[in-house]
Order: sequence, then C-alpha cells, then structure tokens
Amino acid sequence: MYFTYGDDEIGYLKRKDRVLGEVIDKIGYIKREVDTDLFSSVIRHIIGQQISTKAQATIWQRMKEDFGEVTAENILEAGISKLQSFGMTFRKAEYISDFAEKVHSGIFDLQSIEQKPDIEAIKELTGLKGIGVWTAEMILLFCLQRPDIFSFDDLAIQRGLRMVYHHRKIDRKLFEKYRRRFSPYCSTASLYFWAVAGGAIPEMKDYAPRKKGGKHGKTRKTKSDSKQGQVL
Repeated sequence: MYFTYGDDEIGYLKRKDRVLGEVIDKIGYIKREVDTDLFSSVIRHIIGQQISTKAQATIWQRMKEDFGEVTAENILEAGISKLQSFGMTFRKAEYISDFAEKVHSGIFDLQSIEQKPDIEAIKELTGLKGIGVWTAEMILLFCLQRPDIFSFDDLAIQRGLRMVYHHRKIDRKLFEKYRRRFSPYCSTASLYFWAVAGGAIPEMKDYAPRKKGGKHGKTRKTKSDSKQGQVL
C-alpha cells in the first residue's frame, strides 16, 4: 500500500508554488509504501533508528518469521534477550518491550491515537520510550497518512528545500514560511523534497556552505541518504 495523494494535492501545490510545480512535473507520481498498522509501525520505526532500510527490513522479517504475528503478547513472552537476538540493540529491545507492555495493559490506546489531531497524536507518541518528535511525525505520515506533515527535524527535507530554492541554510523562520505555503498538503510536498534530496533530479545541487579548507573541501554531510531521503 502506498501513501495516497492525487490531483487535488498536486493541483494545490502547483498553484501555490511554480518552482515546486516544475519539480513535480519532472519527477512524476511518487509511490511511497505505508504501514497502516499503528502497532507494527511504532515497532518498525524504533528498529529503524540509525540503521539502514535494509537492516530494518531484515530485523522485522526475522521477528515475523519467529512470531508468526508480531503482537504485544508475543513480544512480552519473548523477552528482551530474544528481541536482541533478531539483531537490534538492548536499548531498542527495551523500548519495544515497554511499548508492548503499555499496549497490553491498556495504558497506551492505539485506537485513540488515530482519532487525535496531529499535535495531540505527536504528544502521545513522544510519551513512549524511544519515540522523538521526528519519529512521531514519520509515523503520522507513513502509517496514519496524515496529509499535512512537514518535519523541521528531517535533514533530507531541509536539503531538498535548499536544492529546490537555492538556499544556503534553512532556519525555522524560513521553514515555517514554506510550511504555510504548502499546508494543508505538506505531506505530499515532503515526498518531493525527499525525492530531490535523494537525487531524483541530477542537475540539482545542494547550496549548503562548504566546509573550510578551500576549493577541495567537501560539502557538509546530511542525512539525505536515510530511508526518508531515498527515492523509492
């Protein structure tokens, strides 16, 4: 299943921003997979922090093969050591076990999250161990398919903005200007900035200042090669 957007979102973004409209025309429709099950989405996002998409998929596949179905009860029965054996760190295993316990006991209500507005849903999700604001925003976008997510903490989105609009730096004030422009379809805009950051338009370059060291200095590293920055 892919993130759902169409003519309404594309038409709106093109009317609001000619430059982004040109980017959309060059790239075309983007298919980004979503996981509509909130329980598994939280676990997969915890697993995927600071590792490659391939490594995340491998660990998740091992869990599914061992458990049959990844449920709170199966996770709690397995214990932290078993979770570690799938290839994750002790800390991630601890976070996942704590999340499973909260779901099992009813402390964390998955269904209520789906009904909450973005700000409240993010607040609830960041109350979980191992879930920060960026991770919560990605869960809202790639699980709940919320239409208006634009994450300031996502370095690939910042890189995409620099590349499209020739900025040297994206501060909060500038970022919020773009957020207001693209709202209420920021999630669709995010897909295109991730694509640009991942190299979808080869002639576009990053305008971030180069490191000191003369003409041979390399450009500053970003997280544009993270799983959110890749073109899928």
